[in-house]
Parts: sequence; structure tokens; C-alpha cells
Amino acid sequence: MKLVLHSYWRSSASHRVRIGLGLKQLPYDYVAVDITKGEQHSDAYRARNPSGQVPTLEITEDDGERITLTQSLPILEYLDERWPDPPILPSDPYLRARARALAEIVNAGLQPFQNLPTLRRVKALGTDEEAWMKPLLTDGLAAFGKIVAEVGGTFCVGDAPTIADCCLVPQLAGARRFHIDLGPHDRLLAIEARCLALPAFADAMPHHQPDAVKS
Repeated sequence: MKLVLHSYWRSSASHRVRIGLGLKQLPYDYVAVDITKGEQHSDAYRARNPSGQVPTLEITEDDGERITLTQSLPILEYLDERWPDPPILPSDPYLRARARALAEIVNAGLQPFQNLPTLRRVKALGTDEEAWMKPLLTDGLAAFGKIVAEVGGTFCVGDAPTIADCCLVPQLAGARRFHIDLGPHDRLLAIEARCLALPAFADAMPHHQPDAVKS
């Protein structure tokens, strides 16, 4: 079996999947897609992913059958269902729902405001994109933190990493890029530190990727 991840180093959605693959200890080939140059819109790439987005995960089975997966959260859930150990979704239905809720806060309520196409459109309208984005990200992180505090545990949901942590760490990396004040989020920063002590999280960080732009 062979796994190929089409990724961009700064894509938070790709970052989530890199973490998930690391937690499952699944080796994969990395194919860089430079979204700043529009490579995601090439005919070859859109044949894999009609949305023209990253990530895309291709899995070639031992018998030659190939499947293609898109969108970070469905990819993570697929990985968890096919390779259930260690789990990234809790077995308890309530905690599983909470983990999914946290993942969706990031996926639907935070990340879209900071993705490249959105920011380009905001700028084209003559609006300062960072000023437009900051209150949205600040409010979303506050909501995320409240749910984490309600659930309790050393990670986002309980005492082991879940899909919520796979989303939190990339989101905090993005928040720093856009100068979001993380001072009020001691609990989230402590969780981030615990995550980054694990190789799956540390190795998935943007600056460790082969296409990372060195500053």
C-alpha cells in the first residue's frame, strides 16, 4: 500500500492531515502543491480534486486499486475508521460529538477567514484583510476555549489527542501568522505544548515540510 499526500506547507487543512497520518504512524509520500502559484488549479490536480484545494490524499492498495480522498476532516475520519489504533475520535458518544464540534469550529468558523482566496477577495474590496479577520478569529478561539474548559482533560477532549487537537495546533500556528493575541488562551497554549512534545505534531509543523519557504 502507498499513501501520497498532496499538500502545501502553510495550509492548515493539510497540516491537520499530516498530524493524523503521524498519529496513525502511516508513512506517506509528500507532493507539494504551491497554492500561491495556482498549482491547485491545474488540469492534472483538478482531476484528483475538483475543488482545487489541498489536501488530497491518494491511497494505492496492494492490488493496484486507487482511492482519492479530499477535505481534511473526512480524511481524518477515514484514517480513524480504517486504522483505529490509536483513536483520534473518543469512544464515548458525547465526547466524540464534542471533539467533532471543536473540529468544526476551526474548520467552518475560523480557517475559512484566513485562507488565501478569501483574503485576496477581501483585499480586492479595499478592506484591510488583517483588521477584518482579527475579531473573527479572536471570537472563534474564545468559543473553542470555552468548550475545552467544559470538557476538561490534558488535551482538547480528555487525556489523549483527538481530531480536535489535530485542528487546534494548525489554527494556533495560523493565529500567530496573523498576529492574534493568544495571551487569554493559557489552556489552549498548554495543550499545544503537550501536542508538540509528540513527534506526530512536531514533525507536521509547517517549517519541517519539504516545500517550506526558509525565512
